[in-house]
Order: sequence, then structure tokens, then C-alpha cells
Amino acid sequence: MPDLDLLRTFVEVHRAGSISAAATRLGVSQPSVSERLARLEADLGAVLFVRSSRGAAPTPAGDALAARVTGPIAQLHDVWATPDPGPPQAVRIGGASDVIAARVVPALAPLTRQGLRLDFALGLADDLLTRLADGDLDVVVSSVRTPRRGIRYRGLVDEEFVLVGAPALARTIDRERAAEAPAAALQHLPLVAYDADLSIVRRYWRSQFGHRPANAVAMVVPDLRAVLAAVVAGVGVSALPRYLAEPAILSGAVEVLHRPDEAPINTLHLAIRAGEPVGPAPTRVIELLAERARDWDVF
Repeated sequence: MPDLDLLRTFVEVHRAGSISAAATRLGVSQPSVSERLARLEADLGAVLFVRSSRGAAPTPAGDALAARVTGPIAQLHDVWATPDPGPPQAVRIGGASDVIAARVVPALAPLTRQGLRLDFALGLADDLLTRLADGDLDVVVSSVRTPRRGIRYRGLVDEEFVLVGAPALARTIDRERAAEAPAAALQHLPLVAYDADLSIVRRYWRSQFGHRPANAVAMVVPDLRAVLAAVVAGVGVSALPRYLAEPAILSGAVEVLHRPDEAPINTLHLAIRAGEPVGPAPTRVIELLAERARDWDVF
């Protein structure tokens, strides 16, 4: 028997006449809609649509299936859309404030229209992972994969990091020296750090130069958007995800100070508790984040 999600996807495509329009209505990606249709056609052993540049035209088999299932699926949709008289089920999600605002909230917004409540906790990874292990959170989006008893990780997306600074600071770098000894050429520049451990800039320095930065620290602020604001204001330099820094780079507000042969990459992980089943609501959060992460801009 076909999965109800496959039939609902079919009905939306039949109604919209377009895979892209159906994806928008369902709040999923176009590849996800195409994959569901392929599974349904395989289950039924029939071609349901003819795809073209003009959209998706139903075949006779598609029209026949639509006549059978559109009404029942609409009735089920009304049941799903009816608000639960009780409090909505909540999923407790932890993460850094900048990642939650820029990535996670937009990705998970469709779940709130399906009766799911999302409660976010913002902070540093170590604190949030401790809360996860203690049962205070259901999922943590973490930039670090710290081995902890009772926690398992799933890779979400790779992020490229760039070292950036304001144009005025960039002009103080000796370019000839930077070509021969980049860390030494950058050492006079103050740092803007995400945390007191210099976790991000430390990883950048070690991956590119083989050691910790010896630079003075001018500011510590646990929000990458604020780190970028400080860099734009000329406070110092920092390593930032390219997706976050790219608008400022394109506008000329900051400049890329170091161009390595191989871009430094950091992986965002989904952390969940190990050794116990994941409930249906957290599972929906995890699956939607994994699906949407494939569409996130990675420069």
C-alpha cells in the first residue's frame, strides 16, 4: 500500500500541474517531490505524469488515481490541519544564536503550521551538549563533535570558513611577507573571537598555519553576526562561515585576508541522545533539517 505522504504529494502535483509549485505548497524541496513521485510510480507500476518544461501533465493512469484518492486525502488533510485541543508537542532545540537564526528557524518554520511547537535554547556548544545529555534538550545543532557519553552525532552540512578584516586593516598587511610567512604577516592584527577559547580562529590558524594564533584578542562575542559587525567596524579580524561573510565581502565592507589552496571546512552536526529511541516529533525536526541543509548555500 502506498505511503500517505506519497499520495498527498501526488495530489498536490496533480492539482498544481507543476513539481516546483507542489514543492512550495508542501514546504519541501523539488528533488524530494520528484523522489516521492518516483517511489509512488514504482509502487503502482504505472507512469503518473509526463514531465516537460511546461510542468507535469497527468497520464490517464494519473487522472484515474487522482479521481480515487483526492477526496480522501483532502479529508485526511483537514484532520491533520485541525488544531489539537491540547498543548502542541514541543521539540527542544539547542544551537548557536547565529546558526539558529540564519539556518534552523527558516528551515523548520513549516513544522509549526503542522501543530509542532519548537522551543529554542541558545548558547555555546559545550553547555548545550551537557543539557542534551541531561535530557533538557532533544536536538542540538553543534559546530563541534565532542565525544560524550550518551550522545551521538549526525553530519548536517559542511561550511567553508574565510579570514576577513576591514579594508583599513587589510592595507596594513605586508603582502610580500604574507606570501612567505602568512601567520607572521597577520600577527599584528587583533582578533575578534566567538569565545574565550578562540575555538573558530584557533581551528583556522591550526589548519592553515600549524599553530595557535599569537595575535592579541580585541573582543569576544558569542554570536557570529556580532563578530562580523565588529570586523566591519574595524575592531579586528576573524574567521567566519563564507555564507555569513559573503554579503560583506561583495559590498567591500570586509576583505578576504588569506586565500589558502584548500578552503578550511567545518562540519555542523546534529547531536541527539544515544541509547534511547528518538520520538516522532524530534524525528520530523531531524529529517527536515537534513533535507533543507542540502539546499543551503555552501560557497
